[in-house]
Amino acid sequence: MAGHHPHHHHDHDRGGTHLDWEVLGPLLESHAEISTPLLEQAIGWLRGLTAPGAGTVGEVWDVGSGPGVAACLFAQALPAARVLAVDGEDALLRRTRERAARTGVADRLGTLRADLPDGLPAGQADLIWTSRTLHHVGDQRGAVATLAERLRPAGLLAVVEGGLPARRLPRDIGIGRPGLEARLDAATEDWFSRMRAEVPGAKETVEDWPALLAAAGLEQVRSRTFLLDLPAPLDVSVRSYLRAELTRTREGLQDVLDAEDLATLDRLIDPDDEAGVLRRPDVFLLSAQTVHTGVRPAA
Repeated sequence: MAGHHPHHHHDHDRGGTHLDWEVLGPLLESHAEISTPLLEQAIGWLRGLTAPGAGTVGEVWDVGSGPGVAACLFAQALPAARVLAVDGEDALLRRTRERAARTGVADRLGTLRADLPDGLPAGQADLIWTSRTLHHVGDQRGAVATLAERLRPAGLLAVVEGGLPARRLPRDIGIGRPGLEARLDAATEDWFSRMRAEVPGAKETVEDWPALLAAAGLEQVRSRTFLLDLPAPLDVSVRSYLRAELTRTREGLQDVLDAEDLATLDRLIDPDDEAGVLRRPDVFLLSAQTVHTGVRPAA
């Protein structure tokens, strides 16, 4: 969800750890499907920022497209547009093509295996969307500039970075010490800093995304935050996703969390424990994701 997450989208092989995308792909797809209400809000806002009428958007690129949920939603929302899903993982692009076929947009949705920023296609787009991908690029400022250069005059760049960490549980859940999710957030921030330092070519960058968009020559820079609010009681599909997410969180942070918090996580992910997320009545999902946009000058 919002914020950083160990082993999340585009956490490519670090420290010799190979990610099994056949396993991770379904988790990413579930995350995006659950986030569809948020994505639809964001896409509707972007439609209003482009020239009037959906038919005026001829080409959309989803850079760092993952399993293609957002790319397919763009194709559905902009019926006259051609959508290109760009990702570095074949397994995720295959899921994108399968989803495009299921949702009836395969004739207008293409895929390209490429890494940012060097592998971007030639040509220009009317709208470029990149969600939680740029923080995995060493030179974030340079990546924003490259994306801005790929816009047609009056084209729109939308960068999804920031927001708030997801909340899934009350502060006191009746097991372990209260405040578990706040401690997970703190450990994740430390992990994120280490991840950034290990990215090839990493450059220290103040993560002021509106300023980075403006520095790339874009105008009409805006930011808007969208909310995903799924109150308790959650249905089984969301509970299953949260269990898988907490399982991966435990795996990613097991060396830095104390024994009590690890034991609490073990109970939360235990499918047979009444205190686990599959059974307890108080599990919810609340997150906020920020979209930053800028327009290439028309002249």
